[in-house]
Amino acid sequence: MTVGGTDAGTGTGVGTSSGTGTGTGTGADVGTSGRDAILLAARRAFTRRPYAEVTMRGIAADAGVSASLIVKRFRTKEELFNTVTDFGPAADELFDAPLGSLGRHMVLSLVRSRRAQQADPLLRVVFSLGNRDERSLINERFRDQVTSRLAARLTGEERELRAELIAGQLLGIGAALSLHRPGAGELATPERLAELCGPALQRLIDGA
Repeated sequence: MTVGGTDAGTGTGVGTSSGTGTGTGTGADVGTSGRDAILLAARRAFTRRPYAEVTMRGIAADAGVSASLIVKRFRTKEELFNTVTDFGPAADELFDAPLGSLGRHMVLSLVRSRRAQQADPLLRVVFSLGNRDERSLINERFRDQVTSRLAARLTGEERELRAELIAGQLLGIGAALSLHRPGAGELATPERLAELCGPALQRLIDGA
């Protein structure tokens, strides 16, 4: 789906660049580190700015790479946007556990991903500042790739309701960790956070 703006493609992030730099970093230009740096910068950019105001040059400057590298990797702004607004990979990790231990696993996965990627895998659905069409697209993808997918895994009654509440709690955990930075949450281990938050999620998963 094409989103507004003259460039094609977008992404969700919190860019700090003005969009005037060219990005000449070399260490991030090769291997997965370059791709990760681009995606992180794109997530920052698309979270903080409407799609039309985000530029490939600005993302490149923030990532410390050349703009040509982004074009080589993602071709267009639209493809970059579609990549960073894809919740499928995050859902793959979040749901990669048996139902009986899924609550704990989801908290561990969420916290570890935040710390490894320096970004929450889900929270961009809440903090994106795009126009109405962009927000609707991101929300639709979140429902399809996260909430509906989870509901299909659950058993028992009110699966859709329970899936929505689980998704809301995961977003709440991410928001709490972000809002209280630096805070006790950053000092806590993923295992401790899973001990505290996992049981509430597991009750919703079990449907008891």
